Amino acid sequence: MAAPLHRIHLGEPTLAHARRQLLAIALELHSRGWVANHDGNVTLRLPGEHLLTTPTALSKRVLTEADLLVLDAKDRVLQGGRKPFSELKLHRAVYAARADVRAVVHTHSPNATALAVAGVAVEPRMLAESVVSLGAKIPLLPYAFPQSAEQIVQLTQAALTFDALTLGNHGVLAWGDDVEQAFLRAELVEHLAGIQLRALQIGRVTTLPQPDLTRLLDARKKAGLGPEARSKR
Repeated sequence: MAAPLHRIHLGEPTLAHARRQLLAIALELHSRGWVANHDGNVTLRLPGEHLLTTPTALSKRVLTEADLLVLDAKDRVLQGGRKPFSELKLHRAVYAARADVRAVVHTHSPNATALAVAGVAVEPRMLAESVVSLGAKIPLLPYAFPQSAEQIVQLTQAALTFDALTLGNHGVLAWGDDVEQAFLRAELVEHLAGIQLRALQIGRVTTLPQPDLTRLLDARKKAGLGPEARSKR
């Protein structure tokens, strides 16, 4: 039996602060045009593998703090009157792979999703800043039936190395130390995808030379980002 919510130690940030953070990001997804209908979802990890999440079957346009759910480690609802979204397995796969991750954001942002539908990965090596922020690769996972065992295995493996990716015929998944960082990574993926599409319309995408990539990846590690930096924490 799940512990009553008032007996769960939520730590810092407090649940009230976490609710405000998550709601602000969820509303921003809709205002950016990155979700439609009931698309997209956001989770924030609480102590004890509990999650604060957006619900299913509700537009982010009308979401309120009262609509957010607190789930236990088995995804049973501890607080909130709505139902969890069906893609929780994707979020749980990232959390299981990465103890450092505190939040996950999933969008159907148009530019990145268009590339994913076309079978093209978003290319971070176009800009120096994106290499430092996200590394030299934003993987595109091949299409697999949603929430299938195959998709979960692919995602779990990718999460060990990367901080954002696109899902074939689906959308963007990004994660981070908090919900703001997860959002910013999803934002950068979409921004890069827009640049990439425009570059392809003009002619082609050119990437940075390898010696510079090596220096940028070293700067990424010094900034505490990426798997090599995490392994030394």
